[in-house]
Amino acid sequence: MPAQIIPVDDPADPRLAPYRDIRERDLVGRQGRFIAEGKVVLNVLLRQSPFETESLLLLENRLAGVDELIEAAPDGVPAYVCPAAVLDAVAGFHVHRGILALGRRSAARELDAALEALPANALVIVLAGLANHDNIGAIFRNAAAFEADLVVLDETAGDPLYRKAIRVSVGAALKVPFVRAGAVATITERLAAHDFDCLALSPSGGTSVGAYRPGRRRALFFGSEGPGLPEPVMRSMRTIRIPMSERFDSLNVAAASAIALHRLWHGADAAGSAD
Repeated sequence: MPAQIIPVDDPADPRLAPYRDIRERDLVGRQGRFIAEGKVVLNVLLRQSPFETESLLLLENRLAGVDELIEAAPDGVPAYVCPAAVLDAVAGFHVHRGILALGRRSAARELDAALEALPANALVIVLAGLANHDNIGAIFRNAAAFEADLVVLDETAGDPLYRKAIRVSVGAALKVPFVRAGAVATITERLAAHDFDCLALSPSGGTSVGAYRPGRRRALFFGSEGPGLPEPVMRSMRTIRIPMSERFDSLNVAAASAIALHRLWHGADAAGSAD
């Protein structure tokens, strides 16, 4: 059977507690769970993601348009349906989309185990010190578009399962595999041990991304807006840059990631030869 439809008309109903005060709870975590919102994102969660879905929360006037989500939900998962006033009171703000789900995080994986499971021709993204959730979400969206095999986050990077990051990623944060792996120096060391060519993207990089000939295994490092990657990281690996006008010094990190990932994507050569 599909999800179980359960009408709720009381914002104090304890079954809705995990959804309460969404914005504030995002900042402090929600005990191994995360909130996904929007029809497109929930479609990814329910059909393409390894994460478990615990419940749905739907506006009653959206119910008629989400039959496919109800059908895609795991058997018997509760789908709480409520009027707008109840949903807004629970969330703490007006939720105009009116389509939410509660997901459960998976057990954390070790970096070495994740790298060992990758194919011989693998593309890895490393986010070092990148804390802005808009940029994290956009990079995950680009990672999905260019078939990155894994995203690795250092200990200072933001959370891909933060509600805004999931939304900006259009659900890609729920399907592209990722691990958190401590200090960036340790990440670099482990990637090198697994035969990855480590590349630091920077406006001051030594080689144009268009001139670089990617190897079979490549790991592309991105730093935060402004400071970029730390100098020790830059010195420890090959640096690449995106050629651009001398009248401006840099691109947004998410935009830069799209350009660089397209160049390093293992399908790029085949796509180019077909044009």
